[in-house]
Amino acid sequence: MSHLAKEVGAINLSQGFPNFPASEKLVDLAYQYMKEGYNQYAPMQGIYELREAVSKNIAKHYNHVYDPADEITITSGATQAVYTVINTVIHEGDEVIIIEPAFDIYRPSVLINGGVPRFLKLKGDDFKIDWDEFPRLMTSKTKLIIINTPHNPTSSVLTEEDMQQLIRFTKNTNILILSDEVYEHIIFDGIKHQSVSLYPELAERSFKIGSFGKTFHVTGWKTGYCAAPKILMDEFKKAHQNVVFAGFHPAQRAISEYMQD
Repeated sequence: MSHLAKEVGAINLSQGFPNFPASEKLVDLAYQYMKEGYNQYAPMQGIYELREAVSKNIAKHYNHVYDPADEITITSGATQAVYTVINTVIHEGDEVIIIEPAFDIYRPSVLINGGVPRFLKLKGDDFKIDWDEFPRLMTSKTKLIIINTPHNPTSSVLTEEDMQQLIRFTKNTNILILSDEVYEHIIFDGIKHQSVSLYPELAERSFKIGSFGKTFHVTGWKTGYCAAPKILMDEFKKAHQNVVFAGFHPAQRAISEYMQD
């Protein structure tokens, strides 16, 4: 689609990146750290300074503290984080509830790992979840629910009521949640982003995924993060180190310093 848009001169809405430049300060910081020699592997889990910055940012916005030592991993973009969560928890025959329309990596990532995707379509002109229909998708094999808010591609946003419904349906189950929150800081009209981190009942069973690429307009740096309780993050890291081992080191240094401002 991107190739076709370029060929015919169309406005390209098929891929999530901005048409304006990144901060010169951020770019200069990345160059600075390259010149200073930070060009070898970063620590497997990401540099501590960036994990700490992520922890502070989540605490500031959602009043939930993730331990930067054990509960945050810096990833090679949110796409890698999404795949690694699925690779971590999904085995042959496990079912995954996906809300459609959906970001196009969810379904193949589930299938590659032997899982069975089950789909729930958003309803109406405002693209809302039909919570009356939701329980029909839940079975004894349901292992994971994938949510995405603010939503790609509809731009709808989950509400507090939506999150309460999610709490209700997952209570007293072993179902986990993959919460794709890459657009968490790109939200308008006074609407508050409803992160799983705001709700203890959801945070304890969720992998929260974010993207510095989206927030700071550097999608080509492929740098994101995953935050989760230690018991989940311990398993995530086992897969992460074999999928990618470590992310782009100069970018991690630059973003961690940039986030201090």
